[in-house]
Amino acid sequence: MALLWEALATRDVRLLRGSLSERLRIDPGYAWINYVRSHDDIGWTFDDGDAARLGINGFDHRRFLNAFYTGRFEGSFARGLPFQENPRTGDARVCGTAASLAGLEKAIREEGGPEVELAIRRILLYGITLSIGGIPLLYLGDELGTLNDYSYRDDPAKATDSRWVHRPAMDWRRAGRRADPETIEGRVFTGLRRLITVRKAHPAFAGAETQVVDLGNDHVFAYVRPHHGGRVLALANFTEEEQFVTANQLRLHGLAYAFTDLVTGEQLSAVKDLVLAPYRFVWLMAD
Repeated sequence: MALLWEALATRDVRLLRGSLSERLRIDPGYAWINYVRSHDDIGWTFDDGDAARLGINGFDHRRFLNAFYTGRFEGSFARGLPFQENPRTGDARVCGTAASLAGLEKAIREEGGPEVELAIRRILLYGITLSIGGIPLLYLGDELGTLNDYSYRDDPAKATDSRWVHRPAMDWRRAGRRADPETIEGRVFTGLRRLITVRKAHPAFAGAETQVVDLGNDHVFAYVRPHHGGRVLALANFTEEEQFVTANQLRLHGLAYAFTDLVTGEQLSAVKDLVLAPYRFVWLMAD
């Protein structure tokens, strides 16, 4: 969870890649539970040793992430709230729905247009937790693009606990729009259902075995899901810009010259470099 949000803020997957290269290796009789967020706050639980190997100061980086995800950092797309903030040290954790942390709240209320599209794409990076080794968890309203609920401040029993901002009552009117592809709710819901359907249909996504790989592009997170019938190469662009993966890298990690993106059904070829649109992710399987 923390590493996914760190990569979204920095547009750099090195800490995510380096940490998961080691941490995903567990006994095959066990499995991680993977989530984008939970009922609780987000603490920046990356390992300081992992960060130091990349030249990152852990204390300073946590302060940056707190500022970014509470909207205090210039250029931030996020609208979260601090939890248990220490004004003397700057230590804190962050609360917020996935949609508000991913920029949808800011886009709807302040910008609109293309920023809404980018925010939806960030939410749908749920595709990583749905395809990497382990059991995915989808939490409370994220399937509808639910925004922060600030009404908790009106309840004296909740007002001092900012975690209630991402624990709203179910909005059944919004839920009723989930079948309409023209709505935000419909786009998020349909996108997640598609990913779940694909996951259930392909044996590569069973079990925990995952090989995190380095494609030579620090903006693209990549991993291989091997299985008896072959392998799936998953790629995710963590930036607002197009990113390129060379044809040689695609072939190096197990793809033939012809392969399919399981997410979209698109037929692709490793004859030329692969272009990943902003925040696009793909699950690639050789034909």
